[in-house]
Amino acid sequence: MTTDNYQNPNKLQITNYLKVVVTGIGLISALGKSLKDSWEQLLAGKSGIKLHQPFPELEILPLGLIFQQPSELNILTHRVVNAALLDAQLVPPLSDCAVIIGSSRSYQASWEMLARQMSGKDPRPASLNLENWLDTLPHMNAIASARQIGATGIVLAPMAACATGIWAIAQAAFLIQTGQCQQAIAGAVEAPITPLTLSGFQQMGALAKTGAYPFDLHRQGLVLGEGAAVVVLESAELALARQAKIYGEILGFGLTTDAYHANQPEPQGKSAIAAIKQCLERSCLKPTDIDYIHAHGTGTLLNDRVESMVIQQIFPQGVAVSSTKGSSGHTLGASGALGVAFSLMALQNQILPPCVGLQQPEFDLDFVTVASESQIRRVLCLSFGFGGQNAVIALGN
Repeated sequence: MTTDNYQNPNKLQITNYLKVVVTGIGLISALGKSLKDSWEQLLAGKSGIKLHQPFPELEILPLGLIFQQPSELNILTHRVVNAALLDAQLVPPLSDCAVIIGSSRSYQASWEMLARQMSGKDPRPASLNLENWLDTLPHMNAIASARQIGATGIVLAPMAACATGIWAIAQAAFLIQTGQCQQAIAGAVEAPITPLTLSGFQQMGALAKTGAYPFDLHRQGLVLGEGAAVVVLESAELALARQAKIYGEILGFGLTTDAYHANQPEPQGKSAIAAIKQCLERSCLKPTDIDYIHAHGTGTLLNDRVESMVIQQIFPQGVAVSSTKGSSGHTLGASGALGVAFSLMALQNQILPPCVGLQQPEFDLDFVTVASESQIRRVLCLSFGFGGQNAVIALGN
């Protein structure tokens, strides 16, 4: 094989791909129980993070709870899917609609409760019920969503740590781009407030003591939050035919892995840089075309440092940057989907959302500290998950 005929297997040719647009958004977060409420609270610089003690055996911690007690995964999913369909003006059954809904924790809370009951450590041993345990397998949340909307086609349940949300939306976009379906509902749902999750992150020293402060000189770590966000994706042809409202277009995506460490990013950010460059190339964009970057911005010492370095290496000074985790908490697998939803709202409303919690930036980036009107045409949304899983997606209007 000569080098003239060689094609990079990692390079996607996009010449004949169908255009993919977003026609509906459903979102639930600690900021609000709807997309509208969450967006308004975010623009006002509010935070849904408060001190809670959901489990008496664990200490009080700042958490992004939607309700007073930890949420159930199936309830969040059902509500957010209904909200997205309502926003897109779609009525089930939708037999040909693909379903790609992921979660990094899935039904972990149910399994922890079951383990406590089986070990006799639960004060309600009589409640032990193994009859429906199959319904709590990791992929069953996506299956339940397919039943909910009457879908009989493609169903996927990705799990890619904190990169899950963007990964799910990228998979859905690719299915439509390649003509495998005309319509998909995609995103991620996370109900991660469990004793094991809290104890694990605390043992790592990753949890903040008072709040989430992305990119701040005095940041303490991440704050866990609950959340769900799904989007309705359609081919532009179908969306125009039914005169649907369009939030924006999926321009391209990049997916890579560090293959470096279980929970630390590669120090030079090489794989993250590769994901961003891959996304830009597939989207036919240059770094100077990006008006706003929705950063991963967890508020941990290492992640924020590496992410800032990556942004500085690729993008010119002046591109607007913010993370919304200071207001919603870190929703783990759902965080990228929430980021996409907020980025689409920024595109539609031409408003840059603020980096809530940022008081004294450590890094020389153009952080958005107060919601402000701006001309926004192209947005990049970043997610960097444990295991070095990097997901980047480009959006346009």
